Amino acid sequence: MSFVFDVAAGRQANAIGKFNQQIANRNAVIAEQEAEAEKKLSVFNIAKFNQQFEQLQATSRVNTLKSGVELSGTALKILQSNAEQAELQRDVIEYNGNVAAQQKLEQANFARMSGSLARMQGKQAQLGYYAKAGSSLLTQGKMVGAF
Repeated sequence: MSFVFDVAAGRQANAIGKFNQQIANRNAVIAEQEAEAEKKLSVFNIAKFNQQFEQLQATSRVNTLKSGVELSGTALKILQSNAEQAELQRDVIEYNGNVAAQQKLEQANFARMSGSLARMQGKQAQLGYYAKAGSSLLTQGKMVGAF
């Protein structure tokens, strides 16, 4: 009668493998959504930075002109330096966003691989239980034939 339990255990092992794969696939989809969110956040952060930078540059121009200094020479160099630093900062924000998005995509890939592994392990366990059930049937058949 143990073969019945082995068959049931085999089916259960397969079901657990499928379930674990579904969870891993769901985690992968979530990680992909988070990657997309990281890209959008990067675009938002650049836009926000641009707005703040434009305000800074405008304030610098007004303060320079209010002080009676012309927008040439050192004053112009300062504004130009600010613009160069702003471009570097935009690049950093974009780079960090891309790195964060790539990390999320790697998490998605790893989740899918883990899911595939869980599915294979479930199938393998199922086959093991079925083999055990078959062996049990053969053993019981030999015992019945011996009487």
